[in-house]
This record gives sequence, structure tokens and C-alpha cells, in this order.
Amino acid sequence: MKNPVVLVGVGEMGGVFARGILRVGHPVIPVTRGSNLPEIVAAYPTPQLVLVSVAENDLHTTLAQLPAPWRDRVGLLQNELLPRDWEQHQLPQPTVISVWFEKKKGQDAKVLIPSPVFGPQAGLLVAALAALDIPAVTLNTADDLCYELVRKNVYILTTNISGLVTGGNVSELWQQHQELARQVANEVIDIQEWLTNRTFDRERLIAGMVEGMEGDPAHMCMGRSAPGRLQRALRYADEAKLPVPALRDIYTRQVKTQSRAPCQ
Repeated sequence: MKNPVVLVGVGEMGGVFARGILRVGHPVIPVTRGSNLPEIVAAYPTPQLVLVSVAENDLHTTLAQLPAPWRDRVGLLQNELLPRDWEQHQLPQPTVISVWFEKKKGQDAKVLIPSPVFGPQAGLLVAALAALDIPAVTLNTADDLCYELVRKNVYILTTNISGLVTGGNVSELWQQHQELARQVANEVIDIQEWLTNRTFDRERLIAGMVEGMEGDPAHMCMGRSAPGRLQRALRYADEAKLPVPALRDIYTRQVKTQSRAPCQ
């Protein structure tokens, strides 16, 4: 029997990876909020991978509480992920996937483009997803990974934040509101460059964002996380002393105004 994979968080996305990992022959050990963690660590001190599939808001609490025997075996798949997220917990190089497929309750996974993966267990995740007919590709360097994480962040933040104004889907955003989308994307890139302390080819990032849009043109821009993503982006912009006028205008017009609306 192959070495087990520990799955921390068993939501919709975690369930996809669990099925794929099982199909390639690795037992899956779930860890949920009610699990006896010391008991699981004692039983599985050296798993093949500890895949953390909790929500973005729970990531840092989870990593801070990660048992010592598992710290060099971590896999991450969250949105808005950047190297600083694992570096602040002093984790060795984790296996990281930039997920470009969507999984909603009661629906099959919908692929936009292949999901890039980097790290010690990249091959395992690529094989697991391939067993479910979900394409993924292995990256060669940590620099490639950083670019891909930023690219996904530009896609998510640009479509979500622009969608607070435009509504509609990503195809409509790009075809009918491209000037706004570009303004938002460039301000998002400003923030990402500050967060990573790197400079990126902006046109390449925007072209990568458009590739994601073309992968699912009917994908709706604004999910329920959009206001929170905008507020988080503005907190970073304030810390970095970035002007980001388009983001601030959207906040003033959409989020702040709605928060002051009287109860019905």
C-alpha cells in the first residue's frame, strides 16, 4: 500500500483531491475540526503529503497549529496565496497548486485552464487530478510558481472587484468594460508586486488573466467573497501607501454605500 495522504479540511475542493488521490492508490486520512489531532499524528507521523484544503480565512490559523512532524510535507491550494503565506510560518518548500478549476456542491469540477503545480509532491497532485480528467502541469522553478500565483490572484481579484460595478460574467467584463478591467488589474498588480517584492511583466499577467476568462466565458464575475477581497486589497494598498484610485472608487460607490443603506 502506498503512503497515506493527510487531508486537512474536507470541503468541496478537498473532496476533489481526495477522490483523485484515492484513485492513484494513496489512502486518504481526513482531518476535520472534531478530529483528535495528536492521535492522527501518532498514527501517521510521516504521510506522503499533508494537503491543507481549508478556506483562505482559516489558512494561517491552520498552519500555525500544524504538528511539527508534518511541517515539511505540506501542500497548499488556497486562492490569494503567495510565498509570504508559508514563509511567515517558516515552512520548508511546500507543494503548491494554483487551482484553475471550480467545484460547486452537486456539480462536477469545471476546468478553466490546466492548474500549475510546484513542489516535492507536484507529481502526485498532477497524477491525482489526471485520474479525474482534470489537467494540471508541473512547474520547473519557484519563480514560475510565484508568477502563476500572482496570475491567478490578478484573475480572481480583477473579476471579483470589477464585478461589484459591472455584474455579469467575465466575457462581458472584458468585451464591454475592458478599460475598467485593465485599471483594476494594474492596481491589483501594484499590490501583488508589493506583497511579493517583485516586478512582473504586466501585459503577460493580463494576457494570462484573459486566458482564464476564455476558459470559462460564462463564469460570473462577482461571488460572495468579492466585497471582502476588495477590502483586503485596500488594506494592503494602505499599508504599501499605494493610491489605487479605481479600487477606492469602487469601494466608495459599491461597498461603503451599501453598508450605510437603511434596513428594509
